[in-house]
Amino acid sequence: MYKIVRNMSRMRFGFSKKIPTSQLNPKCLAVNLPPLRRASSNKSQNIYLVDEDDSSSSESSTNINKYTQRTHTCGELTIDNVGENVTLCGWLEFQRMDKFVVLRDSYGVTQLLIPDTDKKTQKLLQALPLETIIQVKGSVLSRPANMRNEKQQTGDVEVYVEDFVVLNKARDNLPFNIREFQKAKEALRMQYRYLDLRFPLMQRNLRVRSEMLMKMREFLVNRCGFVDVETPTLFKKTPGGAQEFIVPTRFPGQFYSLVQSPQQFKQMLMAGAVDRYFQIARCYRDEGARPDRQPEFTQLDIEMSFANLDGILELVEELLCNSWPDFLAPLPKKFQRISFADAMGRYGSDQPDVRFGFQLQNCTEVLKLNSKLVTADDFGGYCLVFPKEYANLGKSLKESFTELSKQYPLAKLVQSKVATPKEFASKIGKLVGESVATKLCGQVDLGDDSVAFLAYGDKRHAQNLLGKIRVNYVDYLEKLGVSVKKKGMHILWVVDMPLFEPGETPGGLKSAHHPFTAPNTADLDLLERAPLQVRSLSFDLVLNGNEVGGGSVRIHDPHLQEKILQMLGIDKSSMQHMIDMLSSGCPPHGGIALGLDRLMSKILKTSSIRDVIAFPKTFEGKDPLSGAPSPVSEADQKLYNVKSVFPVK
Repeated sequence: MYKIVRNMSRMRFGFSKKIPTSQLNPKCLAVNLPPLRRASSNKSQNIYLVDEDDSSSSESSTNINKYTQRTHTCGELTIDNVGENVTLCGWLEFQRMDKFVVLRDSYGVTQLLIPDTDKKTQKLLQALPLETIIQVKGSVLSRPANMRNEKQQTGDVEVYVEDFVVLNKARDNLPFNIREFQKAKEALRMQYRYLDLRFPLMQRNLRVRSEMLMKMREFLVNRCGFVDVETPTLFKKTPGGAQEFIVPTRFPGQFYSLVQSPQQFKQMLMAGAVDRYFQIARCYRDEGARPDRQPEFTQLDIEMSFANLDGILELVEELLCNSWPDFLAPLPKKFQRISFADAMGRYGSDQPDVRFGFQLQNCTEVLKLNSKLVTADDFGGYCLVFPKEYANLGKSLKESFTELSKQYPLAKLVQSKVATPKEFASKIGKLVGESVATKLCGQVDLGDDSVAFLAYGDKRHAQNLLGKIRVNYVDYLEKLGVSVKKKGMHILWVVDMPLFEPGETPGGLKSAHHPFTAPNTADLDLLERAPLQVRSLSFDLVLNGNEVGGGSVRIHDPHLQEKILQMLGIDKSSMQHMIDMLSSGCPPHGGIALGLDRLMSKILKTSSIRDVIAFPKTFEGKDPLSGAPSPVSEADQKLYNVKSVFPVK
């Protein structure tokens, strides 16, 4: 069989781009090409006949129909398929007049036409529940011009049914219908997740996620030489960090812990000369009832030997640029960088949302002129102003911010409408002093009919409080229809993070990142005398005001690691395996973990990370689909040496 090719420059021999005619020399191609013969035609000078294998003539590049009982998907047929005999399989989505049927699968919908003479099928349709699985065979027809649906990919055609088979009849009265305009509540959708997954939006979310992860794998393995290594899930409880899930064993008093990340394993891989590691890892954290968090989550885990901070950041920038979905605008090749101190001082957050302005204005020195206001060792004062066109501070909003301020008890909050700067100075004069109020209004960029928020006290509390108000106020305006945020994806690095945070006890310390994070070498002299001022070689990746990744350069010196553990109050014996590993000759190394659930949620603009996970848990950590967690029998309790304080039902 021969296939006519009219333009050789459009032929593709396994390449992803058009090949100029001048380069089409079969002798130079490292593939077995069928012989070319010039067609006998006086009219055309560029028509060739190519020997074509009949078995592959209908195959597409992705071949999603291979190995199945269908010839096409329900989202595939176009006007070019008119006249073809096809086989389709899918769910019965809709039927009208026992004649017009809409068949749906993972890829789209196709309209079926039941012949008027096929009374058997028409009668069958009368009692056939929606969501029944059917298979049809028939021929593709062009729809009448006035009946075409331009909103559907298959809207120009319909299938004239010649054979109609019920593969699996659905039960009547399913918990909800697969209709976008009448979606069920999330609790019910999660209970019957297998139904919810049939929605086109859920299908798209999972497929976009799959495609992006595949691009990440291909980039890391094929272009950067990384090795995909699986690490254990059952491990030893790690001191510090998030609460871990405990797993009982058959050994009395002995427990495993589900890893909250593969952190220790990937560092040991560096010592084991696996110098470029990655893994799409399942991780577990028992963080209790927290909205938009999952007790089990997925992260892209990366570690690399002989790398510094700049090298790790450059790797991630290229990784994301190469795997970024085509339906979004490309990312910049170099991401913006902002220091932790600048992020907190300008945005009141270590996850700054740079899609809008309204930055914090530092008025610490002015407020310090009134010594009575300085109630904290690390005192700070900041002002946040929204100009007239964005001024909308109602009673309910003020009350919500007053309630929010209770989470930051070391900071004082003032919120007010500003008729004029002079009027505002008079209003707050009794609170901060008339002289300070006058100077404050002269320094801060205030305008008539604006809204101002002032927070002062403990520096970190004041920054965090105004940072929350900044985001919440803008979200409130957006809900009212006021456009404030820039469109698109705005990504940046936050660097120079602190190594330590104040601990739970006075004078105590805890890791801001984790105990294996390397301090900035420029700050090593501060470890003993001012540990809270020590910067780390850690970094966070922030997308549209949400942290989607974090990493660091690790400690590779065993003596420094022992010192950090001592400062954190962590028993060295619990980490002896890490000390021994570092002492065995471990190269300098560092890495990052990208939170894939949150990253995909931001990319796909879902309201919750649960919409990008096939089978998520509720915000309470429960599985409504199976009823987990659930009781275990007394026999299992005895086997695993545990005793429930509640009776087994």
